[in-house]
Amino acid sequence: MALQLLYHPFSSYCQKALIAFYENAIPFEPRLLEGTDSPAMQELAARWPIRRFPMLLDGEHTVLEASCIIEHLGLTRPGPVPLLPPDAREALAVRMLDRFFDNYVSTPQQKIVFDALRAPEQRDAHGVSEERAMLDRAYAWLEAHLADGREWAAGAQFSLADCGAAPFLFYADWTHAIGAGHPRVLAYRRRLLARPSFARAVDEARPYRSYFPLGAPDRD
Repeated sequence: MALQLLYHPFSSYCQKALIAFYENAIPFEPRLLEGTDSPAMQELAARWPIRRFPMLLDGEHTVLEASCIIEHLGLTRPGPVPLLPPDAREALAVRMLDRFFDNYVSTPQQKIVFDALRAPEQRDAHGVSEERAMLDRAYAWLEAHLADGREWAAGAQFSLADCGAAPFLFYADWTHAIGAGHPRVLAYRRRLLARPSFARAVDEARPYRSYFPLGAPDRD
């Protein structure tokens, strides 16, 4: 039975999962979440009342959360690009970095975007300021982390951590510019954009750039 992925191309977490599919050329049936009345959205809501995506359907298995989807693919459909190292300690380091990108890059970035979607009288200037400060701290930490010449987040091998870093840094720089003070982070972001799996996800999302409430720049 073919894998079914319920997703939207412009979603950063969906792109995170897509990178894993594309890295190992794993076939799947795309089921686009195109509004509340779409069949895919109705099935998502029925299976998962939280209504967050992506969601993977693999026969009788329903897999939630992008990181778990990536690990599921590695267990059930391993390919030439392992996204978690076989060594347990090395895998733990990759998972730690995955949590860093989820919690300290994606989460503050999304909170700023969600605030921009609110009516002006409902916006939280103080909260946005705190999230921007969090991104500044995250950029500074990542700049130092990359100082030993790492090509990818966990070292020489592209991994689960980079699957998240790619879309999260992509949108974070649109939301709160990384800036010239973090040249290693900017170079890492460029390497991620040049990775064919992520470049494909970015191209597939181009038709939806008008959705970005802060204005999508032309530079990417």
